Amino acid sequence: MKLDINTVAVLKQFAPQLERSSRIEKVLLVLMVIVFLAGWPAIIYQYLEGHWVTGMRDNVVWGVYIVNFIFYIGISYAGALISGILYLLDVEWRKPILRMAEMITVISTILGPAYILLCMGRLDRLDHLVLYGRIQSPIIWDVIAITTYLIGSVLFLYLASIHDFAILRDQTFLKVGKWRKYFYKLLAINYEDTEDQKKLIHRGLTIMSIIIIPLAVLVHSVLSWIFGMTLRPGWHSTIFAPYFVIAAVFSGTGVLIVAMWVYRKLYHLEKYITKVHFNYLGIILLILGALYGYFTFAEYLTNWYGSEKWELELIYKIFNPHEFGILFIFAAFVGVLLPIVIVAVPKFRTINSITFASAIVVVAMWVKRYIIIIPTLETPLLPMQDSRMEYVHYSITWVEWVLTLAGFATFCLFFYLYSKFVPIIPVSETTLIDDKEGDS
Repeated sequence: MKLDINTVAVLKQFAPQLERSSRIEKVLLVLMVIVFLAGWPAIIYQYLEGHWVTGMRDNVVWGVYIVNFIFYIGISYAGALISGILYLLDVEWRKPILRMAEMITVISTILGPAYILLCMGRLDRLDHLVLYGRIQSPIIWDVIAITTYLIGSVLFLYLASIHDFAILRDQTFLKVGKWRKYFYKLLAINYEDTEDQKKLIHRGLTIMSIIIIPLAVLVHSVLSWIFGMTLRPGWHSTIFAPYFVIAAVFSGTGVLIVAMWVYRKLYHLEKYITKVHFNYLGIILLILGALYGYFTFAEYLTNWYGSEKWELELIYKIFNPHEFGILFIFAAFVGVLLPIVIVAVPKFRTINSITFASAIVVVAMWVKRYIIIIPTLETPLLPMQDSRMEYVHYSITWVEWVLTLAGFATFCLFFYLYSKFVPIIPVSETTLIDDKEGDS
């Protein structure tokens, strides 16, 4: 495939990203690897000693591992819905951020289910899900939905990257190893940028966009039904499916904005990722924040007004500042109102402020998943007498904290390594921009 002048010029601008790592990149890489490796002794320790090294007990049978699982599946929506919808609408400003969104989807969909394995007490029976799984169980629905979702997300990312693999295969100036050239050639699958091939790729991406959007909604709906179909306070609700979907897109958009800011600073992409991208995604964040705030209000108002004893016990526990009240205020008010105020007021609407609000949203959505799970499990239907407090109340142990941080490091590590293999911004979709044209 013959490369045109624009493609060569754009690829040369991304050459430093692919060929070498700066000092700050090396420092961050070492930190990520250290945290990632620290997770393995914790996994081995938990495997040898059992689940008593975690905070999970007879009442709280799910802990922070399930919180992490729901969180990572939620942020995967950044690629599935945002990139899928923007691609179908053929929005021009989507091009520099599509690959980041797609990478978030694939990596988080791989990482999230790993926490389910940490939560299981009998990994030797994992094959029973396939051999003896009952289709009546929402757990099986979740396994099928997430597996299908992962396959669709990988295909979407791959189809959108084939042209860039062909460019990297045919370039002659990048100083990369032979093994990378071999994989570029393998992954390019003889793509030569002919008209027929362009039509096939476009058709494939269109089909995958149409499939991935309802599939993403289905995955988080099924995940919510695991809770919604359980007769427990705070879970048994018809609103849970749309509530989970909105929360997922909300947190996924926040992660995408943070990723944009990091790579913009790390690789000096001010010319390509401009304030326009932050403003548009900030507006999406504002709309989602308003919707999420509405769903939260509706959920707690109806439960409180109904005055059912079991539900009220949970609500008082969540609103109590000595139990979960502070976490609830942060998740339901700070994490919702802050992005709305920052984006709605032009004076506050800067790249850094939108990124700061997005980071708060991401943390708040993790905390909200914690509030959804732990208080409900600490509120049993039958009264419990003479039980040790550690069996009734849940506290995160050092093992769970280490494995939570290791998961975050793994997410960042996979993201970084893939961006060193392929330019973080699609070269085939990018037009050369001079330094004077960049909007910082």
